[in-house]
Amino acid sequence: MPMQDLPPTPLYRQIADLVTRDIAAGRLLEGERLPPERAMAATHGIAVGTLRKALQELVDQGLIERRQGSGNYVRGVRSVGGLYGFFRLETPSGPGLPGAQLISVDRLEKPSDAPDFGAAPDAHRIRRLRLLDDGPAAVEEIWLDAGRAPGFGADRIGPSLYRSYLTEFGLRILRVEDRVGIGRLPGWGAALGLAAGASVGHVHRLSWAQDGTPVEYSRTWFDPDKVSYVNRLK
Repeated sequence: MPMQDLPPTPLYRQIADLVTRDIAAGRLLEGERLPPERAMAATHGIAVGTLRKALQELVDQGLIERRQGSGNYVRGVRSVGGLYGFFRLETPSGPGLPGAQLISVDRLEKPSDAPDFGAAPDAHRIRRLRLLDDGPAAVEEIWLDAGRAPGFGADRIGPSLYRSYLTEFGLRILRVEDRVGIGRLPGWGAALGLAAGASVGHVHRLSWAQDGTPVEYSRTWFDPDKVSYVNRLK
């Protein structure tokens, strides 16, 4: 099955997304001061100007606050919502930088074995390869209620699917229910680098929007030799 690369993500956006993940996961706390800009730039191996562009994006999103003469402080913990807080896969060395490659997007009748989600009889089915630090980590199949995303297509999907929901359709995912177990890799999941039918980690997810209704159902298959499912309680 052909696979499409999502549009290249600018380096400053990658850094902004990484900081967003740290906020969502509780590794950066409300009111915490970020390291000095030059130190952060050196840590990420980027120019100070690139880092400042990333920080400005976070300021614009209300996630950090710049205090003249003092530094940059975390302020938007509650506004992160589900952008990255619900991404649970991590490498043995830590969270890693998330990415994605699009496999396919189709509008289809909802699967008969799926739980109820949304009022429409059909849904947008998104299949993707998930990456951590540019390495394959999981394949996922997401079903989004078609009635909640008019005009949905590959050109409206970014590396963070929940960010795309929010910016493109005003749809914020505020709650998810995951059921984690063991599954068999589907035939279309060869991009993970394992044989079809291989025993892998498996996550069923049902997701609720800001109005309290379920709008998305997904299944994720991950390679347990490369990543783990991690859930931190705060």
